[in-house]
Amino acid sequence: MKNPYPEKKKLRMALLIDGDNAQPSLIVKLMAEAGKYGINTIRRIYGDWTTPQMNGWKDCLNNHAIQPIQQFRYTVGKNATDSALIIDAMDLLHSQLVDGFCIVSSDSDYTRLATRIREAGIFVMGIGQRKTPKPFVNACNIFIYTENLVDNIEEKKKEQQEKSSENGNHAPNPIPLLKEAFDMAADEDGWAHLGAMGMNLRQLDPSFDSRTFGYNQLIHLIKAHKDLFTIRKEDDKGPSAVYIKMRKKPKAKRQSSRSKKGSTPVALLKNSSPAI
Repeated sequence: MKNPYPEKKKLRMALLIDGDNAQPSLIVKLMAEAGKYGINTIRRIYGDWTTPQMNGWKDCLNNHAIQPIQQFRYTVGKNATDSALIIDAMDLLHSQLVDGFCIVSSDSDYTRLATRIREAGIFVMGIGQRKTPKPFVNACNIFIYTENLVDNIEEKKKEQQEKSSENGNHAPNPIPLLKEAFDMAADEDGWAHLGAMGMNLRQLDPSFDSRTFGYNQLIHLIKAHKDLFTIRKEDDKGPSAVYIKMRKKPKAKRQSSRSKKGSTPVALLKNSSPAI
C-alpha cells in the first residue's frame, strides 16, 4: 500500500515570542519545536527592553538571530506586548511572506489572532505553559506545552504510571482519543495510516502530545497498548509506512444451557432420585 501522506515541503514560519510570557532558558527547544513544521525565517521577540525582567533574553538575541521589538508599557502593571505582536502578525499575514506562524505565549489574548490566521488557511501553532487557557490552545492547529520540552521522558512515564496506580481518575488517558483518531483514519479493511492518525489527533485536540504520556513518538505510545492495536510496516522501496489496526475483542464464550443458573446437573439428579 502506497503511503497516502508523503512528506510535504517545509513551511516558511514566523516565530513570534511574547517576552513577558516565555522562558529564555527554553529558546533552543522552542526553535527546534517550531522547526519541526517549517523554517523559522522570521524570528521576533516582543517586550519592554527597559525593564529588568527582559535581561534574561539579551544573550539569546545575537546567538539565535532573533530581532527584539521594543514596546513600552503605557500603564503600570499592564502588558502592552500583545498588541504589538498582534499588529505585526496581521501585517505578516497580509504580506504573504510566510506560510505559518508560531506564537510563543500562555496568554489568552492571542486567541482571536490564532483564529484569524487559521481562518485564512494558514498554519498556526502555539507554545506555552500547561496553564494556557483552552480557547487559545484550541484556536491553534497545534499547541505544545513547555512542560513537555523540559521534562525527562522516563521521569514523565514513571510519573504517569504512579498517577494511574494511585489516582487513576486524574491521570490523563490517551485511549479514547487514540480510538477516535483511528476510527477517522481507518479504511474499508480496518487499517489506518499512522500519519493520518497523528493528523486526526491534532484535529481532535491541538495539545495532544505523546510526550505528555511519557513517550517520545506516537508509535511508541501505540506500541505500549498492544492489547488494543496491531502494527504493520510497509517499505514499497521507499520510506517505510506504518499502519495501525484495532484488535477485535474476543467473543465471550456462550454459556451452556445445562450450566445456566437454576439448572440442576444430571449427575446430581441421579444421586438425589428416590429409591424404588
